[in-house]
Amino acid sequence: MEKFFKLKEHGTTARIEIVAGITTFVTMAYILVVNPQILGGGDPAIANGVFFATCISSFIGTILMALLAKMPFAQAPGMGLNAFFAFTVMPAIVAMSGNAEMTPVEQYQAALALVFLSGLLFIVITVIGLREAIVRAIPKNVKIAISGGIGLFIAYLGLQNAGIVVANPSTQVGLVNFSTLLNPDTRVAVTGAIVAIVGLVVIAALYTLKVKGSILIGIVVSTLIAYLSGAASLPDGFSYHLGQQASDFISTSFFKLNFGALFGGKNLWGAIATALVLILSFSIVDMFDTIGTLLGTADKAGLLDENGNMPGMKKALLCDSIATTAGALLGTSTVTTYVESSAGIGEGGKTGMTSLTTAVLFLVALVLGPFIGLIPSCATAPALIFVGALMIGGLKNMEFDDMSEAVPGFLTVAMMPLTYSIANGIAFGLISHCLIKLCTGKIKETSIITWILAAFFILKFCLAG
Repeated sequence: MEKFFKLKEHGTTARIEIVAGITTFVTMAYILVVNPQILGGGDPAIANGVFFATCISSFIGTILMALLAKMPFAQAPGMGLNAFFAFTVMPAIVAMSGNAEMTPVEQYQAALALVFLSGLLFIVITVIGLREAIVRAIPKNVKIAISGGIGLFIAYLGLQNAGIVVANPSTQVGLVNFSTLLNPDTRVAVTGAIVAIVGLVVIAALYTLKVKGSILIGIVVSTLIAYLSGAASLPDGFSYHLGQQASDFISTSFFKLNFGALFGGKNLWGAIATALVLILSFSIVDMFDTIGTLLGTADKAGLLDENGNMPGMKKALLCDSIATTAGALLGTSTVTTYVESSAGIGEGGKTGMTSLTTAVLFLVALVLGPFIGLIPSCATAPALIFVGALMIGGLKNMEFDDMSEAVPGFLTVAMMPLTYSIANGIAFGLISHCLIKLCTGKIKETSIITWILAAFFILKFCLAG
């Protein structure tokens, strides 16, 4: 392991890498519960198949990142992309086929065919170097801002998951009302928020005292407090259904791409046009979410060079592309690099041994899935909030004296949490960079690829929102 991953060269140890890998897994284990719920849409067979597909595709994507790219990033079916799959793509397939009686399983399998095609597209543009060229075209200040923006974004996610930040009809978001702790209707939610705050304090204190595994310890402590305080409880009828899940995976998900349902309607050219739009939508969101996540988390791990580029980016992007293609064959929506990788990096993970550990745990999850789902969101939320605090520190390296650089960086940071999208943050950063440079006579400071990217994002916003 030492020789393969060059642990000493990276200033780390096997113990640090293993703890980091466990931490990453625990913080993203929610996908094992959430993904089947979203893609299943109430169909138990699909949900069971998706659970298996999620575990295996996450293993494949993450083990590729470990052994090929040798980087501490984990992969799994992406949040947001799974919602797009279930709530936009599947209904669109019904419309393009003209078959109103298409079953949910048929819709699901046809949507998998689209994901598969988008994965093949990813592989092609990665191999020819186009995705890497895109990364290099992102201005340095925007690259720096990506890390801070992701930090703010995941901290916001953590605050939401904890129930500390809640919906408010007057201000859109607001603070949970702690005074309702004794109200039977709100006691569980408020207790969960308090548990998350306690967990955050524990993590921050242990990290300050340089205790290794501080984030993981915080998650464990928070989980125990959650169950002891009543903020979490075992679900009714908790049972073990591995055999049924495996059977549904084989019959419903495994290599079940349905191109016939996709292109079998009367209007073939209309179906092709719709399919192209959907494939491009998958590709755009995944490409920039992945790029943003890789740059942001790599910055925290000290894996970027002096120009803000990541050596070995092409291999990491290739892993992402292969994982998406494999995930479609297995039965899940687009597999992408997870921002929660930053939790393991925050624990000191710097090499592929971190992702190797995470990958093995995804295989173990095939057997332990029902128990992994017992970790409450109020226990993992403190990890996200804390890592967000760590990542925001990278903003100190931004150039603020030149407003043609500062404003694009600021918009990159602000738009990620405010629009709930890493890709949107990058889009606003690139568009504003180009326009401000144009208006200030500094157009030569931007590359042609940067302009193409900005124009592409403008077109996307105009046509698809």
